[in-house]
Amino acid sequence: MKGIWLIIVFICGVLLPFQTGLNAKLGKSIESPGYASLLSFIVGALTVAIYLQFTRESLSWAGLKTASLYSIIGGGIIGAFFITASMLALPRIGMGLTFGIIIAGQMVTAVLLDQFNIMVSQQHSINAWRIIGVLLIISGVVIIKRF
Repeated sequence: MKGIWLIIVFICGVLLPFQTGLNAKLGKSIESPGYASLLSFIVGALTVAIYLQFTRESLSWAGLKTASLYSIIGGGIIGAFFITASMLALPRIGMGLTFGIIIAGQMVTAVLLDQFNIMVSQQHSINAWRIIGVLLIISGVVIIKRF
């Protein structure tokens, strides 16, 4: 079962550059990156609404009342920033560098969140191998930028 999730998450990574590219094309077509982001979120919300019709998920209103404000709105704000900023960066610095830097930022942050047991289900300490992995990713970004 874990293998299936590894494949699904890999597919998510494959799809992100397509999402940014499509959003950038939409923003150029309608001459508004902001409205392109908004349309992307509307279509995304509708897609999730359709998905929910096929699942047996339910909403815990009691849980929603106890959820922190930052957990309720944080993901949406971060998602809006990500979609808009990556869409604006793409034509200026290219797909490879845009996503190289995104991945480097994700890895640095993920390793730190693991180390300090923040928003993770299991703590993973920083070690030499993790540092080497992050440095290899950063090195890849530097190579992409130079060439």
